[in-house]
Amino acid sequence: MGAVNTEFRLGGINHLALVCSDMARTIDFYSGVLGMPLIKTIELPGGGQHFFFDCGGGDCLAFFWFPEAPDGVPGISAPAVKPGEGDLASATGSMNHVAFHVPVQEFEEYRRRLAAKGVDVSPILDHDDSPSTVAREFHPGVFVRSFYFSGPDGELLEFACWTRSFGPEDVTHAPRTAAERRVPTATA
Repeated sequence: MGAVNTEFRLGGINHLALVCSDMARTIDFYSGVLGMPLIKTIELPGGGQHFFFDCGGGDCLAFFWFPEAPDGVPGISAPAVKPGEGDLASATGSMNHVAFHVPVQEFEEYRRRLAAKGVDVSPILDHDDSPSTVAREFHPGVFVRSFYFSGPDGELLEFACWTRSFGPEDVTHAPRTAAERRVPTATA
């Protein structure tokens, strides 16, 4: 979107690797529902698997299946709810959500198509710089439109489309630090 990496010539995300509980169900969803071609499968030592789906633009979404992987914990390993339905927080180092870029002119149609396939999709959110970060209606300050849905293991997914370019005026917030965190304490 205009900014240039002066350190490394990165070409996007090679792959993002998640962990699933059922590889067959994962294939059904990502290839069958979302249409992502399964392009590589790997059997791992110890009985695990690592499968790769083409998610467009030369990028892949990959899944590991481990025979002894613990179950995810909503609200810790991933958000417990979709945006607009409650607290979106997840643990440090967790994968909060995966946003897939879709064409702006097909955005609303894609939402209708997913809903027709039985996928529970959120309302459309028009993200802007207002205090709530979501506009009541589309306006020129909206920078991305999105809607959310969940994968078979509760992983939070998003279809998003940029609606404008960014400039230096879009980078105005001071970064927060670990000292500012309010980590809940365990109760006995």
